[in-house]
Amino acid sequence: MQNKRACKRQDKQIPAELREWLYASGSLTQQLTDLANGIFKVQPIQEHFLRLNFADSQWMNMPHQHTSWVRESYLYGCEDQPWVKAKSIFPILSLQSRARIFQHIGKKPIGWFLFQRTNPDCERRVILLEDGWTRQSCYTWHGCKFIVQETFLPAFEQFIQQNTSQ
Repeated sequence: MQNKRACKRQDKQIPAELREWLYASGSLTQQLTDLANGIFKVQPIQEHFLRLNFADSQWMNMPHQHTSWVRESYLYGCEDQPWVKAKSIFPILSLQSRARIFQHIGKKPIGWFLFQRTNPDCERRVILLEDGWTRQSCYTWHGCKFIVQETFLPAFEQFIQQNTSQ
């Protein structure tokens, strides 16, 4: 019961204009592109191999000692400042299967591949991190499990506040 109270308390702290973005289903890539009148850009920050942390390995039901490939990037709309900081975590087991395509997409958004002719299963949690409100999604796509984390940055919050209050 205590966890449910904590979730409700946290949910009340989410700015109203961000709530729909944090809980939206479907492709964030497409949603941001629509919001920015067709403008969208991915700027990779870093890609590296990293051992799964315990919480992520539990969520994906994978052994925690497994290595994962991590891609971090900024997502831009129609402004100079990034709107979203994205982090994708692909266990090596997923990269040996159909999800191997994600390791070589460069500046292309994961959403263009993930939601192309499919609607993958998704479990979601919303948390507040140092950089801002974040949605973490654990996808199952063609039998591969991986996590996509999207943190909505202050520039995005300012943009939607200015464009929803008019």
